[in-house]
Formats: sequence, C-alpha cells, structure tokens
Amino acid sequence: MDKQMIGMCGTYCGICEWKGKTNCPGCQACHSKPFWGECSIAKCSIDKGYNHCGHCSNLPCEKLLDAYNDEEHGDNGERLINLKNWASGKENYLKLRTLKRDKE
Repeated sequence: MDKQMIGMCGTYCGICEWKGKTNCPGCQACHSKPFWGECSIAKCSIDKGYNHCGHCSNLPCEKLLDAYNDEEHGDNGERLINLKNWASGKENYLKLRTLKRDKE
C-alpha cells in the first residue's frame, strides 16, 4: 500500500477510477484540492495536523458521517474501517462499495 495514496476520509486513492482520468495525485499530494474542488474533510485533517482522519479524537465527526451517508458517494462503513486500521498501523484497506451501487 502506497501511504501517499491514503485518502484523509478513509478512501484509498491508489485504486480510484478517477485518479488516472483526471491526473489526480491523490489526497496526500493535492493538499485538500482534488480534481473536483476543495475537500472540507481533507482541509480539516490538514488544519489539525493529521495525515488522515483516523488520528482524530472526534472520529467519526459530522463531516465524515455526511460523506459516508451521501446517496451518490457514500459507502457501507469501509472508510471508517480503513481509518481505524490505518491509525492502528495496519497497511491494508477495504475497497468501497457505494450505497448507490448496493441499492441497484
């Protein structure tokens, strides 16, 4: 696992389908400004001095819960599991299963 591809919200950017399409360098390298605009989750993590939200004592915060429950981009708990794993030093990740895909 490439640690530079750890998404601050719990997504692993190394397998993101948009990474190659948009030339996105990943969450760590784009400094809260991925291809789609400013990310408030990444900005918050950076402002607190964390390389991802798994190190925050307020995990999961309202911003993360809103993202996780988003109809189009939400997941089934994989990002939260990833963050907890990464914070404990585990170098593995779960691929996201989006809520939208699961409802179809």
